[in-house]
Amino acid sequence: MTGPVTPRSRLPEVGVSIFAVMTRLANEHGAINLSQGFPDFDCAPELVALVRQWLGRGQNQYAPMAGVLRLRQALADRIEGLYGARYDPDTEITVTAGATEALFSAITALVHPGDEVVVFEPCYDSYVPAVQLAGGVPVFVTLRAPDYAIDWDEVRRALTPRTRLLILNSPHNPTGMVLGKDDLGHLAALVAGTPIVVLSDEVYEHLVFDGRRHESLARMPALAERSAVVSSFGKTFHTTGWKVGYVAAPAPITAEIQRVHQFVTFAVNTPIQHAYAEFLERGVDAGEVTRFYQARRDRFLALLEGSRFRPLPCRGTYFQILDYSAITRDRDADVAMRLLLEHGVASIPTSAFLYRSESPPVLRFCFAKKEETLERAAERLRRV
Repeated sequence: MTGPVTPRSRLPEVGVSIFAVMTRLANEHGAINLSQGFPDFDCAPELVALVRQWLGRGQNQYAPMAGVLRLRQALADRIEGLYGARYDPDTEITVTAGATEALFSAITALVHPGDEVVVFEPCYDSYVPAVQLAGGVPVFVTLRAPDYAIDWDEVRRALTPRTRLLILNSPHNPTGMVLGKDDLGHLAALVAGTPIVVLSDEVYEHLVFDGRRHESLARMPALAERSAVVSSFGKTFHTTGWKVGYVAAPAPITAEIQRVHQFVTFAVNTPIQHAYAEFLERGVDAGEVTRFYQARRDRFLALLEGSRFRPLPCRGTYFQILDYSAITRDRDADVAMRLLLEHGVASIPTSAFLYRSESPPVLRFCFAKKEETLERAAERLRRV
């Protein structure tokens, strides 16, 4: 016996996700988990009832590769009602195994070896590994605290004749930044006349606060014609564990994404697709979702009053960035670990979302939690 074969890694610098690590540690040490982005409350009982009904209706075999047509039609109607863009449910919408699969399939389909991909950091941790697996070259533009706004002059300098994809995320995880109409205008001007495709991660589209409007790339025809817009049911309906997302894009882009999607997962859970379709057809008040999470954010901030943590602006998502510089200037990963082990609150260090930049003294906290969870966590944070 010579021992097991050790394969050559395609992602040698990638370990276990920080989200999985912090959740595991929170469970092991009995800490309050404000790290990983999932609610600790249930989804609508009506949606659960619909899933049960569709499980009993014989819809237990493969769905069409692109998704159940009824759901794609409901999504086309919903996107048109929200953003004024009409996507053909037959050729321009794909239902995926969560938004992460949509992102992976899109990146794999659109990026060729040597292509440059503009990525805004801090960024969701799946973007760069997917670019690297496709043979692409990530080119970073840094969003800087405290407002994390995009410097469009820096974006202009990052573009080269080899740029083929630009990945956006708004509302933005982890910072809570939200793009405005002017941002879309700057972007449209930069990519006009180029071969650049835009991949827009909009999974928090209904979590936009203080009267702001979500500026989907679907709103602007000049961008919609060259964009793949990704979203998810998990964030909107508190069903992250069901892992159903979707991507809307013009037919030529969709065709390429589906070439990959069919070999990544082929088709997504059939009865849940039918349940979502019927739930959407009954009418969903996006404003109710917005108000619900804004109330959660406001409550969390109120509970933190008197602490030494300083909140940065959170304009969207269900994450709050807190500046801890009044407590210590230690590295964020070290501070997050001490906060978990010594004070019983799990958070995420934003250095986990960075590749070339130093992390400021901030941590990310998820406020998609029951009020009693937020109260207990804030009580501990006030004592730090």
